[in-house]
Amino acid sequence: MSHESSSKPMYEQIFEDLLYQIHSGKYEPGERIPSEKELGEIYKVSRITSKKALELLTQEGIIVRQPGRGSFVAEDNSDAGSQSGYLLGTKGRREADKLLIGLVMTDFGDSYGTGLIYGMEEASRTHDAYLVLRRSLGEPAREEEAIKGLLELGVDGLIIFPAQGEYFNAEILKLVIDRYPLVLLDRHLKGISASSISTDNAAAARQLINYLFKLGHSHIALLTTPPQDTTAIEDRIEGFIQAHAESGIVVDRELWIQEIMATLPTAFTPENKLREKERIKRHLQDHPQITAIFALEHNIAQLAYEAASELGMNIPGDISIVCFDSPEYTGGFLFTHMRQRQEEMGRAAFENVLRLKKGEAVPPKVMLEAELITGSSTGRVRS
Repeated sequence: MSHESSSKPMYEQIFEDLLYQIHSGKYEPGERIPSEKELGEIYKVSRITSKKALELLTQEGIIVRQPGRGSFVAEDNSDAGSQSGYLLGTKGRREADKLLIGLVMTDFGDSYGTGLIYGMEEASRTHDAYLVLRRSLGEPAREEEAIKGLLELGVDGLIIFPAQGEYFNAEILKLVIDRYPLVLLDRHLKGISASSISTDNAAAARQLINYLFKLGHSHIALLTTPPQDTTAIEDRIEGFIQAHAESGIVVDRELWIQEIMATLPTAFTPENKLREKERIKRHLQDHPQITAIFALEHNIAQLAYEAASELGMNIPGDISIVCFDSPEYTGGFLFTHMRQRQEEMGRAAFENVLRLKKGEAVPPKVMLEAELITGSSTGRVRS
């Protein structure tokens, strides 16, 4: 696993990578490691640089070099590398230490995220382990930094709630290639065979829209953050479309807003929320046929609620609003929503990482059902 640092010479970076791989069990005692030529091709460096890294490993007693055969992991290297102060992987920690599982997630709050952490923390206590959290705030650079930092800390596995956006982090791909104990949370990554645990978002959205159909709504606006390559959002949109198709109702994409940015973690500011709220107000004025709004997350539903209220619209008399997840207030729920089984998802993610750490097989993709919770934001269409 690469731990690049621009402040260190490349031979030191290669040395630390190989040291980590050896102590994390990728290369067992007596096993051959890549040659000078192979390392040069992997890291795109000269053989002089890769040779220097191997010489340093030899000096530390980590590998044994055999002329004509190659370099092999020393049979007894448990304490090797510690004299120089280099980082050891999880196998370099004391046997008495507890298992550490790293968690990287975009953010969390009352409506979504806190339940996931509760579930993971509960599972960590059950298994006498510890959870280490880092937020990415939806930024790939922060996510990459968090993954590298947790690996350097020596965690025994990772749970990652991938950053929202068009690109997934290359660090995740490296973890999958290295068969590192990894579970993705809330969404899966296309084309990558990593274990994931999420809600069955398409089925949940379909159930929510069918509920609106039963109340007589057929002109439903869809409000979402950009959906590009974010599978949870894409699946909810797919469920929305499927419900329309099954009921013989035409989907009117003119009623959609797909670029709401203010609810993203790094843009959740009063100025941005005000700007998006004004945009929703204009949208409702331009499309008076809208009788219901499907917000793909709670914060968007809140913006829609405020926008409609400021226009003098009664909720749910004039317009109904539904979403995914919603906090409970005194007296019940404001929004009719699909409640995800967050704590169960968190527990399952933690336990699957532990199973992967032991070398056990886990299901590649687990999807849990969500529950429809009725609030005060929905009602029948007025004649």
